Amino acid sequence: MQWPSKDVLYTVIFGTETPAGRRFDLALIVAILLSIVVLFLDSMSSARAHIGGTLYVLEWTFTLLFTLEYGVRVYCAHNRLAYIRSFYGIIDVLAVMPTYLSVFIPGLSFLLMVRLLRVLRIFRILKLFRYANEANVLLRSLNHSRRKIMVFFSSLFILVTLFGSLLYVVEGPENGFTSIPLSIYWAIVTITTVGFGDITPQTPLGQGIAAVTMLMGYAIIAVPTGILSAELGREMRREYDMRHCPLCDKTGHDKDASYCKYCGGEMEPKQDPEAAAAVAAEKD
Repeated sequence: MQWPSKDVLYTVIFGTETPAGRRFDLALIVAILLSIVVLFLDSMSSARAHIGGTLYVLEWTFTLLFTLEYGVRVYCAHNRLAYIRSFYGIIDVLAVMPTYLSVFIPGLSFLLMVRLLRVLRIFRILKLFRYANEANVLLRSLNHSRRKIMVFFSSLFILVTLFGSLLYVVEGPENGFTSIPLSIYWAIVTITTVGFGDITPQTPLGQGIAAVTMLMGYAIIAVPTGILSAELGREMRREYDMRHCPLCDKTGHDKDASYCKYCGGEMEPKQDPEAAAAVAAEKD
């Protein structure tokens, strides 16, 4: 049996437009979901007691399968280094690393680390992002608005520090505000409108400050939503305008359009976002 060429493997693994590519993606999605089910069952003592051996075999089967998938992706990628450093490349490594690392952690004193490595296998579910174009739009929107969101969180950190320190001075240890970090924790809980109620101000002045903090929380919580919504709208319009007619060169076509709505010419096939990014990285 002849091994497929790198171009064929690239089309099947990174592309989604061919029947083979769609079948590969579907099989991989099923494997990811089943591996998550195995992880959930492995966290249940009753399941481990009855089918622990089967779960162990299944876990290593999925680990070897995802390792093979990662190796083939690196092999056929046009720009291997770009793929390895990409978001999906890192997620692919995180999906298999915990199982291998758990082999090198012997002894009962490391049971907590083994449990952590088991839970880290949940990163496999992030591999599903690759198969949702809407998720790619959301990730690009987050990336474009990262500076605005960072400024927002920096401002929020300053506010909770100020309110927390102020409540520490006003209330004091006798009312539960025993330290500035604990008071900042109260400010975070209050300004995010969670309100656990484990620490509450008792003095009238402290309650007044808490009321202002709560009102500010309702006003502030809408800021990142507005930033992300605006960037998401731009990204969706950008994706809408991405496809152009090779004959009249006009944009604004639907994602699934086969023919130009202006001149009736045949549209270029829609390219997978990950494949387009890999090709762009190779040109750079």
